[in-house]
Amino acid sequence: MTHISHLLGFGQGGWAAALLLASGVTLSLSILGFLLGAIFGALAAGGRLSSRLVPAGLAKAYGTVFRGIPDLLTIYLLYYGGSIALTQLGKFLGSAGFIGLPTFATGVLAIGIISGAYQGEVYRGAYQAVDLGQFDACRALGLSPYQSLRLVIVPQLMRHALPGLGNVWQLVLKDSALISVIGLVELMRKAQIGAGSTREPFIFYIAAAVLYFIIAAVTASVFRYSEARAWRGMIHA
Repeated sequence: MTHISHLLGFGQGGWAAALLLASGVTLSLSILGFLLGAIFGALAAGGRLSSRLVPAGLAKAYGTVFRGIPDLLTIYLLYYGGSIALTQLGKFLGSAGFIGLPTFATGVLAIGIISGAYQGEVYRGAYQAVDLGQFDACRALGLSPYQSLRLVIVPQLMRHALPGLGNVWQLVLKDSALISVIGLVELMRKAQIGAGSTREPFIFYIAAAVLYFIIAAVTASVFRYSEARAWRGMIHA
């Protein structure tokens, strides 16, 4: 027990500060990726709901591709494909050698693209769950399409979307561990480093699991609170 408390402590030779800092990187990566995914998801949902063939086809292809291929493959394709393109651009401008993309930014983009494919389906389903009478009421009040969305439809849409978005968030949090494969030192990577340095993999992986669980539990409570607040004063089946 003394050995464990020493390894996971804040004193000299302890890894607590490093693991907590890495947890902050994981949380930041997940939040930014999720928010970027919300933008992609909203665009995808708009495309899927469009009566025009091209936007609907592009949105459907986006969702099918990025929900169908492994998330790890998406990360590899973005990082190495983007790095190759950046290296070629550097050579054209007179630079020599390999130029890699920033790992944190690549991770945010990868998580955003992946989660956006799932969020798009959540938003589409939530939009279709809004009562048709609300659309009629907007027209009767003379609201513009933008005013209708901002003031009436989107607030009601979010009530239906929150449970699904909570599930997507849990996927995002777990996917953040995959970003370690391109060199980002987040919680999973820091646990691997600690396990390799001390030859105590069980201790560090259990510590990482506990930290992931804490992050997941706290953020899940935020989604539950938001859902309860969104439905406050309303009959929710």
